[in-house]
Amino acid sequence: MGISPYSSGVCVCVCVCLQAMGRLDGKVVVLSAAAQGIGRAAAIAFAKEGAQVIATDINAEKLKELDGIKTRAVDVTKRDQVEALAKDLDEVDVLFNVAGYVHHGSILATDEKDWDVTMNVNVRSMFLMIKAFLPKMLAKKSGNIINMASVASSIKGVVDRCAYSTSKAAVIGLTKSVAADFVDQGIRCNCVCPGTVDTPSLRERIQARPNPEQALKDFLARQKTGRMCTPEEVAHLCVYLASDESAYVTGREHIIDGGWSL
Repeated sequence: MGISPYSSGVCVCVCVCLQAMGRLDGKVVVLSAAAQGIGRAAAIAFAKEGAQVIATDINAEKLKELDGIKTRAVDVTKRDQVEALAKDLDEVDVLFNVAGYVHHGSILATDEKDWDVTMNVNVRSMFLMIKAFLPKMLAKKSGNIINMASVASSIKGVVDRCAYSTSKAAVIGLTKSVAADFVDQGIRCNCVCPGTVDTPSLRERIQARPNPEQALKDFLARQKTGRMCTPEEVAHLCVYLASDESAYVTGREHIIDGGWSL
């Protein structure tokens, strides 16, 4: 008696084979700010899905904690360092721009230095990275760029986030511009817009407030789900955007905020 092609044994074999295949097998992924927080979670998630990951950050020591992942100390606000990184890589399939800085304050509490630092880290770094890596993508008529934006941007006005929100609105504009300019040349460009994510950076900013305990309560009070997002949850969305499963998705803001912007 033959085995039916619909038997449970065959189904199990198929499932096992599918599980063994990573969604990012064969893809080269470059990302910034990978030493901690969302960048670190994304680097680990990309590698787990089979990608060849090149994780960068200005903190070389923290990068060493990423076992089995290629790392490189790079300041993405420095054009020479960004161009040197691009020159050393033959190709890249996915570029994930994560590096960011959060300034606290209204426009009256923001001086020119605060403004310039915010724009340099949050927007100019992405400009430099895209300029350096996009030609490699265009050469093979295939490429995928993901930018880290935020719900605090053109999506939602947030108290005491003047410079930060302005910079993240600029990231959304940059994303749409790149997507529109190169959609017919095999390039996709999307941005991720998280709400409040429980990262080491957030915890440091909370501790820097005059009343850290109240600051934490304030952050939690605005979460409609009753909790903050985890870096790993954002990383799952990034894996989807980096994969071929999202091949028809470009030029969009992808909100992951637990309903904060509703």
